[in-house]
Amino acid sequence: MIGRLLRSVRAGDTHLAWNHLALREVPAVICVSIPEFEPREPIPARFAGRGVGDNVSPPLAWTGIPDGAVELALIVEDPSVPLPRPFVHAVVAGIPPAWTDLHEGAIAERGPVRLGKTTIGKREYAGPRPVSGHGPHSYVFQLFAAESPLDLSASFAKRDLLAALAGRTVAKGRLNGTYER
Repeated sequence: MIGRLLRSVRAGDTHLAWNHLALREVPAVICVSIPEFEPREPIPARFAGRGVGDNVSPPLAWTGIPDGAVELALIVEDPSVPLPRPFVHAVVAGIPPAWTDLHEGAIAERGPVRLGKTTIGKREYAGPRPVSGHGPHSYVFQLFAAESPLDLSASFAKRDLLAALAGRTVAKGRLNGTYER
């Protein structure tokens, strides 16, 4: 019921990391893919959040990391939520530029990368779990390549990562998936 009433209320793309003032002009040369689904297609239920799916992060792959990149960072957001800002589902830093992928489940508390806080304040992957009846939500997987190490505290969040990326991001790429309940 609430989902249907709020169906026209959406945070929108304006506040995605992708559109952050310091990152807007960064070349979009990284090609991000998720072998489990095509761009703008539904995300399989096993990658959905607790109570809906298995809450396991999907496998991600990418190409096009420029020479000179020293660290990669990933932000996963839902701009379709009925909130003033997109919901942050994952914030990841410390990805080595030589890597070409993150395996399924790699965005985990004990994974090989550093996790920042999501919108709910946890350092973990929070899979899609939109309000029932709200319609399809878009989930944006945004990968950024930095030319110098990102200096982040242990409890960093999206805003901290964006500040660290400002002035040192040399490339970006993204992939959108959808999910609906």
